[in-house]
Amino acid sequence: MMKQPSAPAAVGCLILLAAAGAAPAQPAEGGHPDIRLFLQAGAGEPEQAEYALEQLGDRWRDGYAGIVWDMAWLQRPPNLRGFARFFTLIGFLEQQTGQSLGADLQAWQRWMWGRPYEPHPDHGFFKGLWYRQIDPGFAEFFPRGVESRIRLDEIEWGGVGVNGIPPLEYPARLAAGDADYLEDDHVVFGIALNGEARAYPKRILAWHEMALDRVGGVELTIVYCTLCGTVIPFESEPDGRYLKFGTSGLLYRSNKLMFDHQTKSLWNTFEGVPVVGELVGSGLRLTHRAVVTTTWGEWRRRHPATTVLSLETGHRRDYSEGAAYRGYFGTDDLMFPVSRRDDRLANKEEVLVLRPEDPARGREPAPVAISARFLARNRIYHFEHAGRRLVVVTSEEGANRVYDAGDVRFGRQLGPQRVADEAGRTWGLSEDALVLDADSSVRRPRVPAHRAFWFGWYAQFPGTVLID
Repeated sequence: MMKQPSAPAAVGCLILLAAAGAAPAQPAEGGHPDIRLFLQAGAGEPEQAEYALEQLGDRWRDGYAGIVWDMAWLQRPPNLRGFARFFTLIGFLEQQTGQSLGADLQAWQRWMWGRPYEPHPDHGFFKGLWYRQIDPGFAEFFPRGVESRIRLDEIEWGGVGVNGIPPLEYPARLAAGDADYLEDDHVVFGIALNGEARAYPKRILAWHEMALDRVGGVELTIVYCTLCGTVIPFESEPDGRYLKFGTSGLLYRSNKLMFDHQTKSLWNTFEGVPVVGELVGSGLRLTHRAVVTTTWGEWRRRHPATTVLSLETGHRRDYSEGAAYRGYFGTDDLMFPVSRRDDRLANKEEVLVLRPEDPARGREPAPVAISARFLARNRIYHFEHAGRRLVVVTSEEGANRVYDAGDVRFGRQLGPQRVADEAGRTWGLSEDALVLDADSSVRRPRVPAHRAFWFGWYAQFPGTVLID
C-alpha cells in the first residue's frame, strides 16, 4: 500500500457526533466515558474540546491511548488546521501517562503496544467514525459493538480508501506463446490446480494486490501484500459459501487486511480468518492453496500450456518489471511500524513460510520460517515439524516447493522435474505431489507454503521456528 504524505483535515465535531448519535453523553458500561467525549476532544470547538479532555482525564485509563493516538495522527503536521489540536492531544497523553515522548508518534505506538491491551469497549466504533473522514466506507467495518480478535490500536490506515488499490476480477489472460511482454527472468507467481496452470507476474499483481480468479474450476482469492512480500491463494468458498473479497485500505502489523463484501468483516491475510466484524468466532477459515515464486522462463518450461495475465487489465499502470514499489523493495526500511521485530535476519530477507496443523497443540497451526538463502544452499532439505516429516525441493532458479515426505528420504535432484530417494527410486516432481515413476499411485503430497519478508512473518507469529 502507498501511504499518502498527509492525512485529510478532520471534519466538524457535529458531523461526527451526528454519526455517533445525538443523545447526551453518558458513561459507558464498566465506568468508561461515553465515546462522544473523545470525538469532542478531537474535533469539537476549543471550549468543547477542553471540557471533554477534562472529563476524560478524570476517568483516564492507559487503554484509551490508542484512541487519542488516532486523533493526533489524523491531525499531525503538516495538517495546518489540526496543528494546535495535535499538540494539545500530545500534551494530554503525556500528562495522563507520565511519558515524555513528545510528537514522536512511533514512540507512542511502541509504548502502547508494550502495555496490556485493555481498550475502551467502543474503541472499534470510534475508529470507524474517525476514519470515515478519510473514506466513509471505513465506518462499515466498525459498527457499534463490533467484535475483534486483534488489537484495534495496531490497525492503521494504509494510505488508500476501500478498494483504493483495485483488485483484478477474472483478469484477461494470454497463452504462453503470446506473452511477448515477459522476459525469462521476470518474477511470476505460479498456481496449478486440476490440470490448469496460470502465472501471475509480479509486475502486474504488485499494482493490484489481489486477484479474484478461477483456476482448475476452483474459485480463488489471490492476495498479494507487497509490504510483507506475500502472495497467498485462498479458496473463496469457505464451507461452500462464496465470499467476494476486497482490499480494505487498512493494515495490521504492516500486513493488509482484506474484507468480504457480504458482511464487511475484516480478514487477516496471513491466516485467512476473520478478525474484526460479524464473522469473528464463526469458525470460518479459508483454505490455502499452493503457490510458487519463480521466473517466467522456469514456469513456462515446466508448464508449456500455462496461461498468464495480459497487460490489458482495464487500468492504467506502469507494468514494467520492477516499477511497482521500487523504492520500498530497494531498502530494508519499513513503511509502517510493527509491534515486534527480530534481528536474526534483515527485515526484508525472504523466508519460505508455512503453518501446518500440530496434533500436539490441538491441531493449532505451528508456524515455521526457512531462509530462502539457506534453501538455495540446501536444495533438498528434510526437516520435521508439527509431527510431520517434510521436504523442501528448490530449483536452480530458487523456486521452493514443500512436500510431505512421510518415511521417504530424498537424496538428489535429477534435472528440473525429477528427484531420487536414498533407495535409488526416481520420482516426478509436480505441482501436486512427488510421484513415484514406477507406480504413479504412490505419491507424497504438496504442502502449501509461500514466501514472505522476515519482519512481516515474525510480527504476526513471534513464536515461529526459524531455520537459517
